[in-house]
Amino acid sequence: MSNLRTQGIVAALSSAVFLGMAPVFGRRAILFGAAPLTVVAIRTLLAALVLLLIIAIFRRQYLYIYPAGLLGCILAGWINSLGSLFYYSALGRIEAGVGQLLYSLYPLFVALWLFLDRQPPSRLTVFRLSLTIPAVYLLTQTGATAIDPIGVMQMLIGAALYALHLPINQRVLYDMPAPTVAVYTLLAMSAIVAPILFFTPHNTISMNLNVWWPILGLTLVTFLSRVALFLGVKHIGGMQTAILGLSEVLITLMMAQVWLGEKMSAWQWLGALLLCSSLALIGAENSPPQKSLPGGWLSWLSHPRISSDLPWNPRE
Repeated sequence: MSNLRTQGIVAALSSAVFLGMAPVFGRRAILFGAAPLTVVAIRTLLAALVLLLIIAIFRRQYLYIYPAGLLGCILAGWINSLGSLFYYSALGRIEAGVGQLLYSLYPLFVALWLFLDRQPPSRLTVFRLSLTIPAVYLLTQTGATAIDPIGVMQMLIGAALYALHLPINQRVLYDMPAPTVAVYTLLAMSAIVAPILFFTPHNTISMNLNVWWPILGLTLVTFLSRVALFLGVKHIGGMQTAILGLSEVLITLMMAQVWLGEKMSAWQWLGALLLCSSLALIGAENSPPQKSLPGGWLSWLSHPRISSDLPWNPRE
């Protein structure tokens, strides 16, 4: 296995770990009185500003991006933010466990978007996807309850939109480093969530440190997860990163056991075993193409004549 591929697998798994920690920090901030959408807006803005500041000080050359790539990052950020709005709207109608189950189907949508972009999944990928569906179901099983069809539709739309931003960024990542794509995507997301803070009446947040410590923790894991996510997409592709990202559910359950004293049922342990089996098969997957494929509905996002004189290697 090549060093870049190993780096991509580690990055994708790291992103899942950080994302698995996010619900814990977000939940604690909400319990201390912060509004859910306010928490999302603040963590996105702070994560974007922290990453922009670090790049501006230490790696200013990473601020370069070609026009089509910038447009792709803006489009991906807006799509991801819109998907988040559908996600949180759905949580107001359906249970969190059922919602997480539906949202965790996003690798299926990734496969669809990549297929339309002339990148069909391998047979092994299809087999691994077939393992993840019952695995996620078992991990998030919460019992039989009536389900709001509008909430189900909103959650599926949110999953499809989150999945769509991965192949869009993957096209840009063929030519741009992961930190570059991460910072411009986060800035685009901030442009969508900023009005929540500045234009929503009576939208205030307490200055109590009990509120701000989990928000800062959420900001940190958001910042780290985005860079790791795009590094994974760059080196192993959006499809494999999406499948590895499902371990986020497992991480959240494990953390709930350790930090919140919750227990996993036998069915959840079976789901964890299936999910780990799917994740372990990543080593048998073929490496994704390192150059953008000709054609495809996202081909306009690739730079046709990227210069070899750039201060960084396009594969970074």
